Amino acid sequence: MLKILVLHGINLNMLGQRDPAQYGTLTLADINARLEVLAGALGVELACFQSNCEGAFCERIHLALSEGVDAVVVNAGAWTHYSYGVRDALAILTVPVIEVHMSNIHAREPFRHHSVFSEIVKGQICGFGVDSYLLGLRAAVTAAAV
Repeated sequence: MLKILVLHGINLNMLGQRDPAQYGTLTLADINARLEVLAGALGVELACFQSNCEGAFCERIHLALSEGVDAVVVNAGAWTHYSYGVRDALAILTVPVIEVHMSNIHAREPFRHHSVFSEIVKGQICGFGVDSYLLGLRAAVTAAAV
């Protein structure tokens, strides 16, 4: 059974309360529940993790290496645009990494247009709300099965 890790970064614990016009009203727990349902349908094992602490986030990525995770779906939030520490941690992984964002980062403020992860991830999905995560999980499963 494939093992997929979903990483939620900084401020994503505030989904449902943070800028509902941009991110909708679903909470992180709602998103994780939808991911669990899809994981069950796809026949994969899913683990979800969220942190507002960059060090803890990197340590969880390091742990994925030793756990034998088959793919990672990551929404690092604002870290996407400037955290070379998270980028370097993700680059250690030898499995497909799928970057997701609920909003279309390319249609927002200019600082959000650039992802420091883009050179190391398999692909990026953005702009589809919670479906970005679900599409990301499907992409991770497909990429890991190759």
